[in-house]
Amino acid sequence: MTTFRRTTRDLLALATPVVTVQVGLMTMGVVDTAMVGRVSPADLAAVALGSLYFFMVSIFGVGVLMALDPVVAQGVGAKDDVAVARGVQRGLLVGVGLTLWTSLLLLPARPLLALLRQPPDVVPIAADYAHALIPGMLPFFVFVVFRQSLQAMGRVAPMVIAIVAANIVNAFFNWVLVFGHLGFPALGAVGSGWATSLSRWLMTLGLLAAAWRLLLPVVRPLHREAAAWTPLARMLQIGVPIGLQHQLEFGAFAVTALLMGTLGTIQMAAHQVAINLASLTFMVPLGVGSAAAVLVGQAVGREDAGDARRGALAALLTGIAFMAASAIVMRAIPDALAAIYTRDVPVLTLAATLIPIAGLFQVFDGTQVVAMGALRGIGDTRVPMLISLLGFWVIGLPVSVYLGFWAGAGPIGIWWGLVVGLAAVALLLVLRMQRRFRARLDRLRIEDAEPATS
Repeated sequence: MTTFRRTTRDLLALATPVVTVQVGLMTMGVVDTAMVGRVSPADLAAVALGSLYFFMVSIFGVGVLMALDPVVAQGVGAKDDVAVARGVQRGLLVGVGLTLWTSLLLLPARPLLALLRQPPDVVPIAADYAHALIPGMLPFFVFVVFRQSLQAMGRVAPMVIAIVAANIVNAFFNWVLVFGHLGFPALGAVGSGWATSLSRWLMTLGLLAAAWRLLLPVVRPLHREAAAWTPLARMLQIGVPIGLQHQLEFGAFAVTALLMGTLGTIQMAAHQVAINLASLTFMVPLGVGSAAAVLVGQAVGREDAGDARRGALAALLTGIAFMAASAIVMRAIPDALAAIYTRDVPVLTLAATLIPIAGLFQVFDGTQVVAMGALRGIGDTRVPMLISLLGFWVIGLPVSVYLGFWAGAGPIGIWWGLVVGLAAVALLLVLRMQRRFRARLDRLRIEDAEPATS
């Protein structure tokens, strides 16, 4: 077996369970929506609005904790157990800080949603739903810390076990609290929020139980140096740009949805069909990008630049190939795909028009997320963040506004703006990859005793 084929095999072996975990996390949201949808339209809208608000305030923290990808992976590659343990413990400290920050941001949900002129009958329920998520913030961020750390170690089987169990528990708690079974009151959307918080506690405790032998050496003994400010600041210098990049990307897609909503209900519904379909296929390159960060990081840690380059290339080719195949399917049977989501003829017709554009859009989306993962593996996060700012906000959104409103192309024009923005991000990130992976690849400097990165 050639070296490149072996690298590709290792990539797929790591990416497959990571994708499973991502799909499992999405499934929990689908179950919440499906159950609350049987209560009332107001409750269903409240879950959608409350979830959007939650992700707007929490996605930055998830990105910050992705600094663990290069920090832990490079430590694993270098067989530096102390660096790995300190990295995980610093991640837990940052996770506690993010819990406090995000919880504070969730508290003013009602006045902020009212300020955004959301439906008056939905705002109180959505705010109470957001408040019910606060008790689950600590296990949410702790789970992210352990997820990223286990991925970086290349040990992902415990996460699959935890996420399968969490889906079962989440469905049960929703059944009890949304509809009022087993003597509990029927809480509707708010009950779903409490079910999510309870599920996150059990999910994290389940992950700890399943991976205890792997996690014990990195959480005990406690390293006093893990709380030292200078290494913490260096880790945040890696993580904060990732958090900002996530915020920029999520914000751009949120604005796009709002733009589509100004055109009408049918346009918004069709947009939701196309974006949901693209989101499902996006889980694959997202997992490949995470695997790329690990393989590249481990190779850098063991000072094998050739393996790092092969890992990055294998990931990029794999992500593009999968999304290209998905694009072919979306172009070939858009009507059949749209019919999975709706039978409303106007919505179906417009969605079938948007889905082929989504096919092209996701090729660039897959390329950029894999490139972002490969660059994250070497600790390159600031320039990719600036590229996201340029591509999404300086290029993509203005093109969407121009084509959708000034040029009169409507929803199709807004989607072509997405394509242009993502194409710009993907191209610039691939060029960044080419430049960085041709240069010398040094281990990140976190501890004072470690060599400085180039």
